[in-house]
Amino acid sequence: MTLHPMGDAAVVLEIGQSIDEPTLARVGSVTREIAAHRPVGVTDIVPAFGSVTVYYDPRKTGGYDALAAALLRIAAAPDGAGVAPAPRMVEIPVCYGGEFGPDLGLVASHTGLTPDEVIQLHSGAEYRVHAIGFSPGFPYLGGLPPRLNTPRRATPRPQVPAGSVGIGSAQTGVYPIASPGGWNLIGRTPRALFRLQKSPPALLLTGDRVRFRAITAEEFAAWK
Repeated sequence: MTLHPMGDAAVVLEIGQSIDEPTLARVGSVTREIAAHRPVGVTDIVPAFGSVTVYYDPRKTGGYDALAAALLRIAAAPDGAGVAPAPRMVEIPVCYGGEFGPDLGLVASHTGLTPDEVIQLHSGAEYRVHAIGFSPGFPYLGGLPPRLNTPRRATPRPQVPAGSVGIGSAQTGVYPIASPGGWNLIGRTPRALFRLQKSPPALLLTGDRVRFRAITAEEFAAWK
């Protein structure tokens, strides 16, 4: 594990380069240990792909060197205080294709599959949330079947509807809010992934397990 500063009020702990279960488990362990033994002045702890970013108030920590030394001690000698909780399983209903998934045909053509086969593979897999980012509540999901690996669009869309489910290379994800985006859109969920009035506002958290369930346009319209 290596550390390096990010600006003057954050430090990044680099744990691994792979998007896989062992790296995700290590990121979770380090995050929990830091939270359980939070050094004075730490204001936020953010897990991501193969790394954990720790934000701090320099006036309270004694500076970067002191905080870095404390973080290395915590990460190097875990005492189990931050025991891993059982990962949640979250089901997300998706209406695939049509107006909800304008790129389903493109993914099918790229992969040599039929649209129905793309849907079956995508909804038949189990995913893990490896990071939350890009936009509020956006989950980067590992576990996409390799046959569905499709490069991002050459030209991003200026506006992607909230709830859109996309494929970007070896990952899949869901756009929680309307935003620009360059992933291939294969469907849309009526389930809200980001609700500002909730605590926490994001439906999905790093480490969660996710499954997609195919629904009809009528079920989409009737969702409450």
